This record gives sequence, C-alpha cells and structure tokens, in this order.
Amino acid sequence: MHEDINNPDNGGHVTTTAISRATGVDIRIDRVGAGQTVVFLNGLLGQNEHWFPLLNPVSQHAECLLLQPPLLEMKGKGCSVEGVLHLTISVLETLIDGPVVIVGNSLGGHVGLRIAMERPDMVRGLVLSGSSGLFEKSYERNVEHSPSHGWIDKKITELFCDPSRMLPGMVDAAHAELSRRTAARALVRLGRSAKKDHLGDELHKVTVPVCLAWGTHDVVTPASVAEEFHQLLPNSTLCWIERCGHAAQIERPDEMGAAIIEFLHSLNASSGERQEVA
Repeated sequence: MHEDINNPDNGGHVTTTAISRATGVDIRIDRVGAGQTVVFLNGLLGQNEHWFPLLNPVSQHAECLLLQPPLLEMKGKGCSVEGVLHLTISVLETLIDGPVVIVGNSLGGHVGLRIAMERPDMVRGLVLSGSSGLFEKSYERNVEHSPSHGWIDKKITELFCDPSRMLPGMVDAAHAELSRRTAARALVRLGRSAKKDHLGDELHKVTVPVCLAWGTHDVVTPASVAEEFHQLLPNSTLCWIERCGHAAQIERPDEMGAAIIEFLHSLNASSGERQEVA
C-alpha cells in the first residue's frame, strides 16, 4: 500500500491516500486519536468529513480510522456490495492488527455486517446507523441519467428530520459528483446490489456485539427496520436517536458520538469481566 500524507500536523489528524494492491483503487483515509481502533464506513454519497463533528470526543477513547473509497467510480463486478466488501477487507488487512469496532452508516453498515460474517477475526463489534441489508428506500428509484440539482436536493433533504442541519454545500457536492453519467450509473448499480443482497437469513451469523444507533425519523431505513435488525441479530442493543433522520453523524453528531463511546465502554467492560473469570 502506498500512503501520501497530506496534512500530518492538524491536531493529530492525518489524512492519507492508500492504493489497494488487490484492486488498484485509491482510497482516502483519515486517522485521529490513539488506542483501540474504530473504523468508520460511509454510505453511497457519504464522505469522511461527515463524521468529523463527532471525532473529537470519540478520538479521546480510540483511534478513529475513516475510509472513503471512490464508490461512484467502481466498475464491473466491483460495483456491488461484494466488490466494496472485498475492497474494504483488502485495505483493512494492511491497516489493522487485530479486531476492530466498525461504525457504518447506510451501505457502510451493510458492508460492516458482511465483514463480520466473512471475517469475524477482524471485527470486535459493530455500530450500525441506518444500515441497508434488510430494507432501504434507496436512491436508484427514478434516477435521471444526469440528475438535476433539484432532484438531488430533494433526495438529500429526505435524509434529514431537520433539513436545517444539512451541511453547507452538500447538495452542490453531490450534484457535481453525479453530473458524471458513470457516477449516476454506479449509484443505481450499488443501490440495486444492496437491495438484492438481503441479509435476513444470515444475520444469526453475526455473533459480535452490535449497537443499533438509529434515527427515530429515518424514512430511508425506518424504525421498523431497526427493530427487525434488533430481533435478528443475536447480540444487539437498540439506541434511538431522537429527532434524527438517516444521517445521524451529520444531524445529531453529539448523540451519535455518545452512542459510540458508550458502546466502546461496554465492550471494554465485558472484556475485563471475561479476563477476570479466566
């Protein structure tokens, strides 16, 4: 893996670019903090910056490792849940030593679940927010070949309970990205792949602790989806984030950060208890 450090002196926050040997794809990586590693995985239009508001408190308890592969540049068989899964595992194998906690939003949660199933040795626990894998009102419905600014504004606004909490420039950035026809096609393909990869019959395989940190007003993956995940995952807890939609890391970063920290404390406490018994 090649790493190019862009801003090493930013309050301990380091941004790097990594190239996956398995795929040749460039992946942006952000690191901050020290200690146990927490890996953050984005949804389809997610960016590492969307997690920044909660990193300061979380990084006091862990090393935060944020991965941003170019999802809308994926092609062929790689433009699928399976492709993103293998890409993510390939990168993590070069970055981590021992199991980590994975925090995933939307498609990122879906990939986190798949990693826990296929590579349980890599995962200590999961925090899922608005995860796909059971049901998702996804972007691919009625996507235009070159989505208009108005269409994108409508779709992104739907992600929020309180649209005033949208980050400045979110719609413009998404419009610029999706103005490429190949990106719009990738959005459709990945959305359809996520719907096709239904995890209902496989969630019993995820035996690590799982925290479901879910927005009460999520219309993309509604509250009923969180409850179904809670029922099907054998070792899960359900934490509701009030007045929050599909992107808790943006809309309610304080509450989302607190849920992650509490989960880390619970994992450490359980680990300590097991060691004492041994």
